[in-house]
Amino acid sequence: MRKQAFIISVIAIISMMFMLIGCSSDDDQVTADKVKENNDPDDHQIISTTVAVAEIMDALEIDLIGVPTTYKDLPERYDGLPDVGNAKSPDMELIMSLQPKEVMSVTTIQYDTEEFFKQADVNARYVNLESIDEMHEDILAIGKEYDREEQAEEIVQTFDDKVTEMEKKVEGKDKPEVLILLGVPGSYLVGTDQSYIGDLVSKTGGINVFSGEEVDFLASNTEHLQQKNPDIILRAAHGMPDEVVEMFDEEFKENDIWKHFDAVKNDRVYDLEETLFGTTGNLAAEEALDVLYDIFYEEELDN
Repeated sequence: MRKQAFIISVIAIISMMFMLIGCSSDDDQVTADKVKENNDPDDHQIISTTVAVAEIMDALEIDLIGVPTTYKDLPERYDGLPDVGNAKSPDMELIMSLQPKEVMSVTTIQYDTEEFFKQADVNARYVNLESIDEMHEDILAIGKEYDREEQAEEIVQTFDDKVTEMEKKVEGKDKPEVLILLGVPGSYLVGTDQSYIGDLVSKTGGINVFSGEEVDFLASNTEHLQQKNPDIILRAAHGMPDEVVEMFDEEFKENDIWKHFDAVKNDRVYDLEETLFGTTGNLAAEEALDVLYDIFYEEELDN
């Protein structure tokens, strides 16, 4: 009897262990299962790891199964979807559990992330948002691939119309010379005309004081910058915007060389809103052009 009771106890313990393992597995799969329940089997099963790409996919009316972890607002279309982590350090375990057919990132962080996706055998696509033209090329390519050509063409045409409108507005105006500073916590770089914001400046009639460069950003040297003596200084804060703006304020206050800049003397220093002026292209470009126009030609607007 004792032996029989012992065997029954062992069987009960083993059964309980299997139940616990099953529950654990179920918990691990709950997010993926919810996504699969809410998506048609014919859905594209795409994950976006950046906000800019998620916004583009929304404009193209393409559903996703995973979105980036971010403090920024994402399109309502993607409410309730699992967050797959930071763009540079995505949660690969979660991504793999969602079984995507394609994960979309951006070319500017391809070097930092492609090895993660290769090791996990996940198909990664890097969207080029390094300039307006390159962004539009990729939007058209995605639209063609996912049967959203009409939406893609509308996005591109709307912006082209905006640029044509801007060209007419700035025609005959004095073009301001502009210095772009890109700040991240602890340091800042100089944006050339090859950078995304530099592209926006050019399309709004501004002249980047660092034109003709082959790279997007240069190391800063205040004495060299002062020799350029721009009419306007644009400060773009990224990473932790509030902290970066404080860093800029401290730099401009404590480093005496800034007071010799005409832009500082004339109070023509502007902090750009991060949601409109990212390091790469995004669908806020039209609104960004309007903001730059008001900055560049504010004296005329005030008269």
